[in-house]
Amino acid sequence: MIKHAPRSISYLTGLLLISSVCSCATPEDVQPAPPNILFAIADDASFPHMGAYGTDWVDTPAFDRVAAEGLLFMRAYTPNAKCAPSRAAILTGRNSWQLEEAANHWPYFPAKFKTYAEALTAQGYHVGYTAKGWAPGIAENAAGERRMLTGKQYNEVKLDPVAQHISNIDYAANFEAFLDDREANEPFVFWYGSLEPHRAYEYGVGARVADKQVDEIDHVPAFWPDTDSVRMDMLDYAFEIEHFDQHLGRMLDLLEVRGELKNTLVVVTADNGMPFPRVKGQAYELSNHLPLAMMWPAGIAEAGRTVASFVSFIDFAPTFLSLAGLDASQAGMQPVTGHDLTPIFQNTATILREHVLIGKERHDIGRPNDAGYPMRGIVSGDLLYIRNFKTDRWPAGDPVTGYLNCDGSPTKTVCLDRRNSSAHQYWALSFDRRPAEELYNISEDPDCINNLAADPAYATQMAELAEKMTAALKAEGDPRILGNGEIFDAYLYADEKHRGFYELYEAGTAGNAGWVNASDFDDR
Repeated sequence: MIKHAPRSISYLTGLLLISSVCSCATPEDVQPAPPNILFAIADDASFPHMGAYGTDWVDTPAFDRVAAEGLLFMRAYTPNAKCAPSRAAILTGRNSWQLEEAANHWPYFPAKFKTYAEALTAQGYHVGYTAKGWAPGIAENAAGERRMLTGKQYNEVKLDPVAQHISNIDYAANFEAFLDDREANEPFVFWYGSLEPHRAYEYGVGARVADKQVDEIDHVPAFWPDTDSVRMDMLDYAFEIEHFDQHLGRMLDLLEVRGELKNTLVVVTADNGMPFPRVKGQAYELSNHLPLAMMWPAGIAEAGRTVASFVSFIDFAPTFLSLAGLDASQAGMQPVTGHDLTPIFQNTATILREHVLIGKERHDIGRPNDAGYPMRGIVSGDLLYIRNFKTDRWPAGDPVTGYLNCDGSPTKTVCLDRRNSSAHQYWALSFDRRPAEELYNISEDPDCINNLAADPAYATQMAELAEKMTAALKAEGDPRILGNGEIFDAYLYADEKHRGFYELYEAGTAGNAGWVNASDFDDR
């Protein structure tokens, strides 16, 4: 099995020393039959918060099994660290700034963008999902009918939640219902969209139910105060990741009992980083760098490998299409930007891309005129470069309406409580306005605290990264780079209840947005 790496080993390179296990397949063993696909996606979990990466305060035996019997990816990134745009990139194989309205959170999903799930349904696959598919937003066809972007929904089987805010959907039992519902020998594609570890959490549930202790946390990010309440919040987050993993384990066992695990590609990841300040909805390491493991006993050569290559979420759709014997054109999809990962499965290529692009537009409500906070970034080598386009705006949402691009939490409250104290930096790092450019050495500073943008020693490297990023975004037709970035703010927010929330709030006619605490508001 994959062993946990010592915490002293380098953040980016040390885990590559993990031992490989014996091969479960060789290229000669690879079966020609297209595999089934089980895509398991946690809702808000950061790298490296799975056991296979050496994080001991999260117990994830199912993820660890997938990694040990398949591939463990060290540098997997979402282009956009928010639910709807991240999932849109997965489904289409295109970066979020290439998806028109779907670049935003709570959008109307454009009819022109077909998803891999819709394409494989048309190819005769049995396609379905449980819990959270593509969301939040509205996706309809020209007739105003709901589109099944991730297939048919399976949510009927319920359970008694072990804690408050844990979903009552029995994910694994609904997967079983999905399998029972298909025709004999029909290949399947299933999206397991856990609702955990999304907020809210039952405070203290990690300690109460799982007997976790605050001193188990080996690292509190430097942009939060290291307090017991923050550590308890992190343990509650870990507890919810473990709920996701338990259902994954049941799904693997079910496939094994039915004799279907051998020819099923299992992909396990998360949509964006943890729901904490300066993470989810931002563009730093913990925001966009995500856990990823894959197994396919019949099709992955030399199982137990770690993969050092950069991987982007836009790589999933072309990979799934390729395994079905299709490309985007044959599937009736818009051209994809991502890469087919099958050479990595076959171990015929180790590096498919030398950088990843990241960014964001409008995430949540609460700014005047429903404006967003546009950013673009590039991760290459050990460096993360970020360009902030509207530095007069607040990056985590407007203070007047409660910084609504940051979920309410004990950690958020602790950081906000420091805004007028000698520990002001904790508020500033998560909520204050930012400079036009940021540069971080993520091998030395994974928390992205020390902005090197003004350091002369990095001037040449930063200029090269900025040029490389701009050229790549121009080639992808990014409106923000081509001078038409305002179009992203002009797209309607699909949640009519909260559209124009800032103006309604100013007029005293808005209800609570639903994910803030009383202490989150700031009239500065």
